Amino acid sequence: MIVDARGHRCPTPGLRLQKAMGGAAPETRLTLLATDPMARIDVPHLMTGIGGRVISIVEADGVLAIEVETPAAPTG
Repeated sequence: MIVDARGHRCPTPGLRLQKAMGGAAPETRLTLLATDPMARIDVPHLMTGIGGRVISIVEADGVLAIEVETPAAPTG
C-alpha cells in the first residue's frame, strides 16, 4: 500500500501513515512517500513506538520512499 504525503510537513506524513496502518493486517508492508526531510527522523520514531519496523528509506529527486512493516500479531 502506498501512503502519499508529498507536499505536507510533519507531523502530517507520520499521521497519514499511522492512519493507514490502523486498518492493515499484522506484518503488512506500506510505503510512505514524503517530501519533508523530517519524515526520515519521525517515521522511525513512530515505528519504534508502536512496535513496527522500518524496512528501507530511499530518497530520489527530493522524495523519500519509506517502507515500513506493521507490528506482528500478538502471541499467546
